[in-house]
Amino acid sequence: MKTYPELQAAIDESNYIVFFGGAGVSTESGIPDFRSQDGLYNQKYKYPPETIVSHTFFTTKTEEFYEFYKDKMLAPDAKPNAAHIKLAELEKAGKLKAVITQNIDGLHQAAGSKEVLELHGSVLRNFCTRCGKKFSSTEDDVNAGIKYILASDGIPRCDECNGVIKPDVVLYEEGLDSDVISRAVNHISKADMLIIGGTSLVVYPAAGFVNYFRGKHLAVLNMAATSRDSEADIVIRDKIGEVFSSIEVR
Repeated sequence: MKTYPELQAAIDESNYIVFFGGAGVSTESGIPDFRSQDGLYNQKYKYPPETIVSHTFFTTKTEEFYEFYKDKMLAPDAKPNAAHIKLAELEKAGKLKAVITQNIDGLHQAAGSKEVLELHGSVLRNFCTRCGKKFSSTEDDVNAGIKYILASDGIPRCDECNGVIKPDVVLYEEGLDSDVISRAVNHISKADMLIIGGTSLVVYPAAGFVNYFRGKHLAVLNMAATSRDSEADIVIRDKIGEVFSSIEVR
């Protein structure tokens, strides 16, 4: 197995590690990203994906939104990969203090991570836009909300008031949750090591949170170059699951 001694050494000497991740963390679990060569932006749809997952499109073309959403954004069979699992192990060991993710798939929690800040919400949570009833994970089934959405014919509707159900995800044109932002910035500003993984750092305001980092080690783990590579003391362009597989938690 390939090793990454600089990354291992930085993790070993750090006590407040924060991980900031994007779609590339979950591609190894079979969930497509948006911007890579095989990503959703490079597939042909009647409308661009960025348009489809916007607030305006959801409210004006709800049925077409759900056609795309059910087909491309829900992956109930996806499992955590090596990166998710190692991050959970680092948290359990007291090294990692938070995972800040742009992903909406819930795989960090499935791997065992506790302090997960979901900047863009989660497909596991859904709610009725009329009465507010929640269609989310249950104690027995983490995918209960997803299954309800997938089982619906056309637009998912509330079984109590027939209102339209909306995923608890931040669509384009919608603002991020202020409490999640505050907690994310707080963790990053306290970190002695920030690991950026699987993100192109082009989606704002999320990508701007990195500006709050004042710690010692900045590591960028991404297959393609990012705008932060020149600031990082560790840059690795390998598959993120392979990189984390090599890390020892000690």
